[in-house]
Amino acid sequence: MRRTLTITAIVIVAVGLGVWVYFSFFVDSADIIVAPGGSATLPVAGQGTFPTEETVGATTTPTNAPTVVSARLIKISAGPVVPGVAVTNSAAASASSSPETIVSYIERQSGNVYTYLVRTQTPTRTSNKTVPGIQSAVWLPDGSLAFVRYLSGEDFSTINTYALPATGAGGFFLSQNLSDLAVSSAGILSLASGVNGSVVSLSRTDGTRSSELFTTPLSAIRVSFAGKNQYLVYTKPSASLEGDAFLVDSAGRFSRIAGPKNGLVALASPSGKWVLISSANGSALQMKLVNAATGEATKLPVATIADKCVWTDDDSALYCGIPMSPPSASYPDDWYQGAVHFSDRLWRIDVAGRYAQLVLDFTKETDTALDAQALALNPSRTTLSFVNKNDGSLWVYSL
Repeated sequence: MRRTLTITAIVIVAVGLGVWVYFSFFVDSADIIVAPGGSATLPVAGQGTFPTEETVGATTTPTNAPTVVSARLIKISAGPVVPGVAVTNSAAASASSSPETIVSYIERQSGNVYTYLVRTQTPTRTSNKTVPGIQSAVWLPDGSLAFVRYLSGEDFSTINTYALPATGAGGFFLSQNLSDLAVSSAGILSLASGVNGSVVSLSRTDGTRSSELFTTPLSAIRVSFAGKNQYLVYTKPSASLEGDAFLVDSAGRFSRIAGPKNGLVALASPSGKWVLISSANGSALQMKLVNAATGEATKLPVATIADKCVWTDDDSALYCGIPMSPPSASYPDDWYQGAVHFSDRLWRIDVAGRYAQLVLDFTKETDTALDAQALALNPSRTTLSFVNKNDGSLWVYSL
């Protein structure tokens, strides 16, 4: 009896530790299912390469065909797909043809990579590597490489980050147990946090030549690029705790641009000139736009969680999933953890004109409530994709 109780206690502690790691490091994708412990197909850093189901490089068309909802709105995949999508423009095949828009995404169940051609409405599998249990994906701007993150180990206490090529050929691991990750053409921005603070490093997009950028005594933070030689750091959002947002220069100097605010989430524009700030006042969401140079803040007429927005590459506008009548809850915690779901409309926020324009009312296009996350926009600003957090389906809209 004593042995049975001991084994039971160990199992409970292990499961509890896995749940803690899950919500601590993957707070923005809390509705994603982790792979079962001991999965033979789940790779671990330093223990060989990924197995494949078929010959690497083989391409197939998935049986899950796209659904044309309207002339401009298409459900690419019923999903679920991994949050994190790349939308890119290909070069024109000839002088008489126009560039194709390509949506690259990962199927959550298998970890296979797919591309979708918007003009021809053609989905194709480009990688057969089986990587189940992926929590999130961050893509290089050209869609050639996705940095995928997942938990491993019997107690799900190890966070692995793997660079998964869209073609399935090659790939490499980054350091284990990274707290956050951001990528751009400038390189890989990685965050390692512990009880004594955090270290932010920058490496090439192939994972080489890693160098330390700056350190901070703050441990529970998120980090991203904010233009050239500038970075955005903000405390992990919590409804019950006040958070702050900082811009950090190349010398490691911190300048606070927002806060303290409960539930603070920040999103820098590509050039770093603007920072979108969302926060929560009880169950009410608030959103403002901060000029990084002057610190001047402009309250916006619509509100959502900043993670539900995407910037255009020229800083001119934002596209956001704005919830209609969001339920009473603790934001953003309850949304991250899947305790509440939204029914969104798509809005465009014009930065220069300081106005918000309704782009798409999902309820008039489809009977399905859409809770937009992982928004992505192509450089020519003609195509917007997003993942419906309610069911993990992938959608694309022609702007």
